Amino acid sequence: MKLKSTAKIVVAGLSVLALSACISNTPEKSDNVGGTSNAEAGSNDEKGDTVVIGFSAPAADHGWMGAISEQAKAAGDSYEDVDLRLAEGTNDVNLQISQVETFINDKVDAIVLLPFDGAAMTPVALKAMQAGIPVINVDREFNDANAARVTVLGDNYGMGVSAGEYVCEQADGNENAIVAEIAGIDSLPLTQDRSQGFKDALAECGLDVDNRVAADFTVEGGEKAAGNLLQAAPKIDFLWNHDDDQGVGVLAAINNAGRDEFTMVGGAGSANAMREIESGDSVLKATVIYPSTQAADGIKLARLLVQDKAMSDLVEVTVPRTIQLDAPVVTEENVDEFLPTAFES
Repeated sequence: MKLKSTAKIVVAGLSVLALSACISNTPEKSDNVGGTSNAEAGSNDEKGDTVVIGFSAPAADHGWMGAISEQAKAAGDSYEDVDLRLAEGTNDVNLQISQVETFINDKVDAIVLLPFDGAAMTPVALKAMQAGIPVINVDREFNDANAARVTVLGDNYGMGVSAGEYVCEQADGNENAIVAEIAGIDSLPLTQDRSQGFKDALAECGLDVDNRVAADFTVEGGEKAAGNLLQAAPKIDFLWNHDDDQGVGVLAAINNAGRDEFTMVGGAGSANAMREIESGDSVLKATVIYPSTQAADGIKLARLLVQDKAMSDLVEVTVPRTIQLDAPVVTEENVDEFLPTAFES
């Protein structure tokens, strides 16, 4: 039984490439510039009125977050009719609130916001919405649905399901397989969702998690957590690590311990992890995508909203309120498809 279909998904099962196709149905142009008079007449990429978009996100202190901001900027730069105002990345909630207030005072046309803390940023997002400025909430949700016109999400539960289904496929009916898990920060809902999805998928094939530790999404934390796990578990058949940034440390610990008896699955989809998979010489055989394109999609959606356009591959005449991206598994067989858009850890 597949577990990933949920009522929460408004635009379901879209890969990053498929979402981009929905947002703009024009052929790819060699100059990679949208919002131009060279675009097909009537298409979403046809140049329109200039859209001023404010963008704020946490500090780029790890590869995934760095890619979020880089790809958002690239999306803005690809449109001649987008004026993207970039706030400096910060993990200071009060500073991020002031950044959004500046956008409101400047009367930008839309705000794309990846909050450091969704609950803490909800009041200022509501303020922007009440001022008539549509807010596109990325990745970390506000605690009031009225604080955003559109929410763009990855699928944390779906990541766990994808990882668990891959393990089940590889176990091929062996209900005695020993499964281990290296989570991220246990206090975060996203970590809890990933672990729950993994547990639920494993249960479908009679497996469960035999050994579990939590890290902190850093290289150092991943290496320490993996070292503790390897000492506690003399034999492992399958290991899921939630995050490819911390996976750099996890792989270092595995190599230092000389362990190679198990199959490892990563999480998030870094270029580093994909190159390991591509090599065929690593215990890392797969990773589950958590798209670093969410803010870039947010920029494109903000442009569509302000220019009163819709997602052209849908019958719906306005942009949906919630878009949840897919969590596909990347293996040696399909790594070439995903590596070009992967982030560097």
